[in-house]
Amino acid sequence: MDFELSEDQRAFRDTAREFAQREFAPHAARWDAEAEFPLDALRRAGELGFCGLYALEEYGGLGLPRLDASIVFEELAAACPSTTAYLTIHNMAAWMVTRFARPAVAAEWGPRLASGERLASYCLTEPGAGSDAAALATRARREGDHYVLDGAKAFISGAGATDALVVMARTGEAGPKGISAFLVAADSPGIEYGKKEHKMGWNSQPTRGITFDGVRVPAAHLLGGEGEGFAIAMQGLDGGRINIATCSVGAAQGALNAALAYVHERRQFGRPLADFQALQFKLADMATELVAARQMVRLAASRLDAGARDATLYCAMAKRLATDLGFTICNEALQIHGGYGYIREYPLERYLRDARVHQILEGTNEIMRVIIARRMLAHPTTEILQ
Repeated sequence: MDFELSEDQRAFRDTAREFAQREFAPHAARWDAEAEFPLDALRRAGELGFCGLYALEEYGGLGLPRLDASIVFEELAAACPSTTAYLTIHNMAAWMVTRFARPAVAAEWGPRLASGERLASYCLTEPGAGSDAAALATRARREGDHYVLDGAKAFISGAGATDALVVMARTGEAGPKGISAFLVAADSPGIEYGKKEHKMGWNSQPTRGITFDGVRVPAAHLLGGEGEGFAIAMQGLDGGRINIATCSVGAAQGALNAALAYVHERRQFGRPLADFQALQFKLADMATELVAARQMVRLAASRLDAGARDATLYCAMAKRLATDLGFTICNEALQIHGGYGYIREYPLERYLRDARVHQILEGTNEIMRVIIARRMLAHPTTEILQ
């Protein structure tokens, strides 16, 4: 195993870090405070390829491995976890379109999504189907050369401000085998967007419900075949779990950086905070946990890139570990700042609020434990852990 980054990976990291410091960091607090969706910044990210990191090259993407993409997302999230988290969702949707759409549809939409000219939302969760995604009720019935969509989705990132929707809908029997995936133009007649949700964090991206009332979708916009939607969604979620775990690692790195700077600047009892052993120990634990989370995420990404049979297991492990530790590190960094950490002049409370939802979405951490435990109980432990 080689834990060192390649020359190309270091180049992507440095480019992403410079971009994040120039385009995200100076504006992240305002985007959060004013709930502004930074479309211009996202499109500038697209100019560097950050909107199609692992979308297929033949349709305008960079075609990077998930490991390389995670390195980019971590650097961006260290400046603004919320905006980066939306960017990861867009990347997942762009990959699905370039990977599973009919060639003509992929050729039309892929380059525009990969470049950031058009933005996408991913529509799986419903009011009555969160963790139990296979129970979704949105339906798509075939009528000639079209499918007609009826139903509702909930908690959709970017909804109302994006151009394309990747929608999971039921075309057949109950359960996962009856679900299909569609690319839907976001301005199609019959689509209505709900109110913009007021959230604890992730304020630089809008979140709304969506209703579909007789929405006609060209049959050619089916992704994959009928009944393959749930499998497509789960493939997307493996990568999505790595992505959101990476956002937690990035947020934790940003918080740790702020804490390290603060303990050198702040003095109490005539000494800098950096001189106090209790804070030294706290920082040591934070750094150790951050490295552990980062390496777990990169291991999972490598397993996914390799097409390993246990990739889903490792993605679940990485998501559980990194999002829990990421939140804890942000919380500890806030504690080190004392009262200053609680006010918006400093970024700690924003990192904390943004990181909290990572323990819920892309499958709650309780569901991650279910995935891990089922695999462990079904196979010898040594098969998993060695």
